[in-house]
Amino acid sequence: MVFAVLAASLGVPGYAAAQDEGDLGIAIGTKPPAVTVEDLDGRLVDLGQVVGKKPMLLEFWATWCPLCEALLPRLEAAHSRYGSQVDFVAIAVAVNQSQASVKRHLARHPIPFRFLWDRNGNAVRAFQAPSTSYVVVLDASGKVAYTGSGDGQDIDAAVRRVVTAN
Repeated sequence: MVFAVLAASLGVPGYAAAQDEGDLGIAIGTKPPAVTVEDLDGRLVDLGQVVGKKPMLLEFWATWCPLCEALLPRLEAAHSRYGSQVDFVAIAVAVNQSQASVKRHLARHPIPFRFLWDRNGNAVRAFQAPSTSYVVVLDASGKVAYTGSGDGQDIDAAVRRVVTAN
């Protein structure tokens, strides 16, 4: 497990880890605790009010994360295919970046997801995010159906599983 987190956070090329046994971040089958984060304009967003409405994919993301950049085409493809059925949300971590730097990055490189700002690490702690490029897929009831880290994740399969379960 320590290697998994270290490899993912250091950007080992092609590294990916997916959870099936509850060993990477928040456990499969659990409901995350309600947490409050911000949108990129500083307005408070209570994730407890949106989780459990329909399936959701969350990615813990940073402008400086090479694995996030490498994973983006898979996320965009899944969003293109399932975006009407699944909420795609990027949680921008407050490590070596600011809300302003995230906004500038998105102005230059638009990404079609909702972006939230985790100023105090509330979401990181609630989802037990071990690194950036950490993805959590929640089913329609708000339970964790998948977690993974790294650029080799099969995002399509993870999202398809919660869409077909409805």
